Amino acid sequence: MSAVNKSVEDGAAFSSKVIRIVFVVLLLDLLGFTLILPLLPSILDHYAQTEDGVYQSLQSVVDWFRQAVGIPLEKKYNSVLFGGLIGSLFSLLQFLSSPVTGALSDRHGRRPLLILTTVSKMTHTKCLKSELKSVCFDCDQAMIGIAFSVGFTVGPLMGAYFAIGSRTTGNVFYQTPALLALAFSAADLLFIWLMLPETLPKDIKVSSSGCGDSSDLLSPLSLFHFAAVSRTKDPPSRDRMQALRVLGLVYFCYLFLFSGLEFTLSFLTHQRFQFTSMQQGKMFFFIGVIMALIQGGYARRIKPGSHIKAVRMAIITLIPAFILIGLSWNVTMLYIGLALYSFAAAIVVPCLSTLVSDHGSAHQKGTVMGILRSLGALARALGPVVSSSVYWIAGAQACFLITSASFVIPLTLLNIARRLKEE
Repeated sequence: MSAVNKSVEDGAAFSSKVIRIVFVVLLLDLLGFTLILPLLPSILDHYAQTEDGVYQSLQSVVDWFRQAVGIPLEKKYNSVLFGGLIGSLFSLLQFLSSPVTGALSDRHGRRPLLILTTVSKMTHTKCLKSELKSVCFDCDQAMIGIAFSVGFTVGPLMGAYFAIGSRTTGNVFYQTPALLALAFSAADLLFIWLMLPETLPKDIKVSSSGCGDSSDLLSPLSLFHFAAVSRTKDPPSRDRMQALRVLGLVYFCYLFLFSGLEFTLSFLTHQRFQFTSMQQGKMFFFIGVIMALIQGGYARRIKPGSHIKAVRMAIITLIPAFILIGLSWNVTMLYIGLALYSFAAAIVVPCLSTLVSDHGSAHQKGTVMGILRSLGALARALGPVVSSSVYWIAGAQACFLITSASFVIPLTLLNIARRLKEE
């Protein structure tokens, strides 16, 4: 009996060690990524003025779209659509690469894939958050949530601060933040190499190929039908599969709308209030602090069975939040909208993830959550380009008002999910 107890204690100690290490790894990764967020509008303006070759190539795509739609050129909105295309491309690549990376990590182990993706991140100065989440799903989700809150609170402010420092020394404003992001990536790689143990057992590693799961996660039709779950051993009942599919639709619709307005937010403040990089950083800091307080306080105390009610309240809160932001004529009005926005952002995804994870047995949860992550990546791939197109065509106010009204769609779907759960 004592040997069993010792084995359990050793396993708990190992898990605790891994959670702490992954927390540091993810935090370093997020700091490197979020450094650039408040600088994005200024970076696009900079490359537009320098006539960079890559920028001009992408600009030709924007010009083709503008001519196809028949919209006259508005230079002040051009960077919004350009940024939307970049944001959508990033999430599209996440959607395509996440299932492949996850399947490879099942076969070759978590640690080798983390090292590979971190080296790729350093080479291309692009943060591959989805790969990190795909190969770290063995770890505690609460700690991952805290890492995200801290990263999105501190990172943008650091980026803005060092951008100001670059200007005072005569360098290009984004040079120091970019070098700092590279330093975070190098520290991330070193920490993984020296500290992170392999968490995937050898017997599972040898037997897993993941090819079938990858094809299911790359087909949008299969994603919305949760086809991979229906092909697992002892699949959920027909009613539970139907509820799962409706919750997946809620998750997709919410993120599609939310990510679009989230991405255009920094462009709105840059154009309407002439926010500097530091002001953008302070705005993200404000959002991050409120989200961290809500996640550490209210969100973690939501009782089982109350998650649908909490999601419904949060999505309803988003409607006046985005109306206030879209109509804001002063910074006070903007920040009131941002406070409501931050409250909702801290609630919806964690609660929906909990609801979805309940639909499936222990050996199905990985498949269920993998599909949910892929639906989220697909939503974030489509949302920014659609929202930035509306912003570009009709202006910021119309974009935010139209999208606010569209949150009725996930609310309606959520009511359907609630009725299915009660039956």
